[in-house]
Amino acid sequence: MAMELFLGQRRLPIDAALFDLDGTLVHSLGDFVVALGALLDDLQLPGIDAEEAAPLLGKGVDHLVHTVLARSVGVERATALFPRARPIYWRHYTAVNGLHSHVYAGVREALARLHAGGVQLACVTNKPMAFAQPLLRAMGLQDCFALVTGGDSHPRMKPDPLPLLAACDRLGAAPARTLMVGDSTNDSEAARAAGCPVVLMRYGYNHGVPVDQVDCDAALDDMTELFGPSGGAPCPTSLENRA
Repeated sequence: MAMELFLGQRRLPIDAALFDLDGTLVHSLGDFVVALGALLDDLQLPGIDAEEAAPLLGKGVDHLVHTVLARSVGVERATALFPRARPIYWRHYTAVNGLHSHVYAGVREALARLHAGGVQLACVTNKPMAFAQPLLRAMGLQDCFALVTGGDSHPRMKPDPLPLLAACDRLGAAPARTLMVGDSTNDSEAARAAGCPVVLMRYGYNHGVPVDQVDCDAALDDMTELFGPSGGAPCPTSLENRA
């Protein structure tokens, strides 16, 4: 059963929807700032604030840690320091994952509305699964998705289309009828390459670039704008356990 969404003047029938996590479903910047600050403190390097950290998110843990190190010590030394820094960051992030995060307004309502319309839902993130699944649980979103894939679930991450195409295959949905909902060029490029329609949330991170400047089918302020004026409901029980 397909559900029809409205993106501007375009009517879009979809069978499935894929969601990015950080900056799309959950405002998790606070967790990153605390964990990165603890890492930098351990290494006796200058700290980082939210404004500096936000544009660095979305390309996976290794890219984030290396980039943050390079800000202080340069690329060459950051590369040498990375093997020591990565497990330190991993430990600090694990300790704070979800403590300084919250679900964006409109997300629960949108997920419930899509599920009620018969749309298969998946979370497709570049976050490692060891971080993604605990964050979804902490936010009470774990039962909203039939499928969760992380940055270490496939050989390549977004913006490569592989994670999206694999999710479509697992859900049994054609890419052209699978909506990608994200907040960055990673999501847009992956969706375009996979043949999926894509909408981007303006409240996300997107490497410091407004999503209105990115190729997408629509840029939204609130996820419920997919439906126009509407109500919502709590997340459904796990789609994996549906009869």
